Amino acid sequence: MNTRRKFLIQAPLAALVGTVALKNSLTAEAQTPSPTPTTAGAPPTFGTGPSSGPAVSPQTFAEAEKLMQVTMTPAERQQAADTWRTSLAQYLERRTGPRKVAIRDTEVPATLWNPMLPGIPTLPARDQFVRSRATNVSLPSSDDDIAFAPVTQLSRWIESRKLTSERLTNIYLKRIERFDSKLRAIITLTKDHALHRAKQADAEIAAGKYRGPLHGIPYGVKDLLDTKDIPTTYGAEPFRDRIPSADSFVVRRLNEAGAVLLAKLSLGALALNDIGFGGQTMNPWLLEEGASGSSAGPGAATSAALVAFSVGSETGGSIVSPAMRCGITGLRPTFGRVARTGAMTLCWSLDKLGPMTRSVEDALLVLHAISGADAGDPSSVPSRLDFNANASVAGLRVGSIAQWMKEPPATDVDRAAMETMKKLGMRLQEVTLPDWPYSSLMPILFAEGAASFEELALNNQLRELKVQVKDAWPNLFRQSRFLSAVDFVQADRLRRKVALEMARVFREVDLLIVPSLRDEQLTITNFTGHPSLTMRAGFVEVSEARSDWAPDPLNPLPKFNPPRRLPHGITLIGRLFDDGLLGQVGIALEREFNVAKERPAGF
Repeated sequence: MNTRRKFLIQAPLAALVGTVALKNSLTAEAQTPSPTPTTAGAPPTFGTGPSSGPAVSPQTFAEAEKLMQVTMTPAERQQAADTWRTSLAQYLERRTGPRKVAIRDTEVPATLWNPMLPGIPTLPARDQFVRSRATNVSLPSSDDDIAFAPVTQLSRWIESRKLTSERLTNIYLKRIERFDSKLRAIITLTKDHALHRAKQADAEIAAGKYRGPLHGIPYGVKDLLDTKDIPTTYGAEPFRDRIPSADSFVVRRLNEAGAVLLAKLSLGALALNDIGFGGQTMNPWLLEEGASGSSAGPGAATSAALVAFSVGSETGGSIVSPAMRCGITGLRPTFGRVARTGAMTLCWSLDKLGPMTRSVEDALLVLHAISGADAGDPSSVPSRLDFNANASVAGLRVGSIAQWMKEPPATDVDRAAMETMKKLGMRLQEVTLPDWPYSSLMPILFAEGAASFEELALNNQLRELKVQVKDAWPNLFRQSRFLSAVDFVQADRLRRKVALEMARVFREVDLLIVPSLRDEQLTITNFTGHPSLTMRAGFVEVSEARSDWAPDPLNPLPKFNPPRRLPHGITLIGRLFDDGLLGQVGIALEREFNVAKERPAGF
């Protein structure tokens, strides 16, 4: 079961606590009495400072005990209630006054997550980027065939001036006009900006100033990456009119590479699932189901060739899941490799930005362009990328968790991929991870998300979001106000234990193969920061549309008879900062699978 759903099903009703506290606050206002005189040389003590916040009663604590799973005696509840406003409630002053302190969106927590724990060797040892060997492929006569060509090939046509950036940009603009009404993948089309950039790219290339493989290539970014003077909406109603004054780090890097921004792509509101203020983004392979989220727009637009490539983001599955559903390649980089300056923050210690493409090598081309540290993101670090598209993969040790590969969500496609690995000379071996409650890490995600969007909760703007079901952010962010700080710290300690276990595993193997949507693997690897590559490996048949959302008996999902044939992907997990090795293995597998070129019908 999805971790988000488990949280909603298992968590107590926090609203009980909020109701009691609100009732008491109506009869008590914050007070700030004069400090109590102290004897010279006496240290300050807890519970003797100014009181603050609403009065509470023993009944408040009795209700809170249900939520926090602790037990107090009546006398202990009375003592806690009598001293609450002087012992712990001062934390309210930061946001309620009188000495209120505003915290800007750009201000990050003091504590940073560093996945490189002591004893983990720094990888890779060198900086190397070797593309696949060029082949003399003629430019197709069909615009649709050109649109679906990988960036690897598009770049060579542009470099050799067989294709202009302006023509390629217009091909994608026409496809957006034809198809986006079916998909709802575009939030803002940057037509004039794109055509200007395309003409500029053509002029530079004609003058011999070729910038590299992304020069003149039209792309889209998930609409949580800031673009100067172009709306960046986060897919959420309160931000529909938000226009940034500067480009995000990733967009700056792509501009420097000569790429052509064509569109801001849809996402689930505030980066959750696949429904934003523009509605649900649909899967090109099956228009009766969503594209999955939250990088739904990048997934759908890339799959349907509305753009040459895109950039998405992941906190807990938002690159992996739409890449799976839409049959494309999604590369979630090592945490810290790609600076997030100018990107919407959901979780400071979890968010990652990465490429979404139609081939594995394309993903590495984009990653090479956007990698780098920036002062605006204290978690970003300089790192090397060692990638050789022509390298042999024979002899690599590939780990798998036996039980995961035997049961859903693993399929025959996953198991067949393991046989293909053996065929390529890789050595498969079983690895183990402790049977721990990995969903206990989720308070970190919920607390960071609720903190990032605190103002929406306090100003009741969460009510403006299109989706208000139990597993959407409005309910989760409100509930998260009642998470225990103690449990947050304990989750952080568990996170380190999990990271140490992953370090142990990667002393035994070079990479892992995992079922892409296995809940434990999504949770573990996102919290530890390991890179992942999700790629199409075959096809499965489905008898019912898939959804990111908790089941709703009032709105059942469409069923199909006969079943529909849809792409299915595998996911590879690599060592920290060894993203290039994932690309090398992915390219070798992609050649053997020979399924990446099939297109969604009707596009």
